[in-house]
Amino acid sequence: MSGGHAPNTGPMLASPRCGARTRSGLACRAPAVQDKTRCRMHGGAEGCGAPRGNRNARKHGLFTTEAIAERRQMRALLDEARKLLRELT
Repeated sequence: MSGGHAPNTGPMLASPRCGARTRSGLACRAPAVQDKTRCRMHGGAEGCGAPRGNRNARKHGLFTTEAIAERRQMRALLDEARKLLRELT
């Protein structure tokens, strides 16, 4: 205790906790932002979080529906080729 007085941590300890999971898989122990279910680091703050929709896919095209379908088709073709090579050997 610094300064000779007890810290007033009661209200913070009684506040609701963030509902997010950390990278270690444990629950986040930070207090949730007022009237939200997440803390300021996990999306409770105004203006944070991902944009609505999939606007980030347009930046480079890697995650567009067409690109994902093309990769799946290529993977299936390579799997068939590997299977054919195993049968020949």
